[in-house]
Amino acid sequence: MSGIQRTALVLTIIGAINWGLIGFFQFDLVAAIFGGQASALSRIIYGLVGIAGLVNLGLLFKPSAEVAREPEARTER
Repeated sequence: MSGIQRTALVLTIIGAINWGLIGFFQFDLVAAIFGGQASALSRIIYGLVGIAGLVNLGLLFKPSAEVAREPEARTER
């Protein structure tokens, strides 16, 4: 996994936590930290989280090593 993908994954996790807080407690952590939903910094964070989600969309279709690997032949004794 590249550095860009790891960074995108961290931002996506931050976004997921923020959405969980909004859904369960009606509390927007990003807005609380950066001065409201309309502030420029909050909008930048929201935008970065959205871009990170799109980057991680590529991971959804990337074959994993476990799936791509052929099963080993089993021998019975």
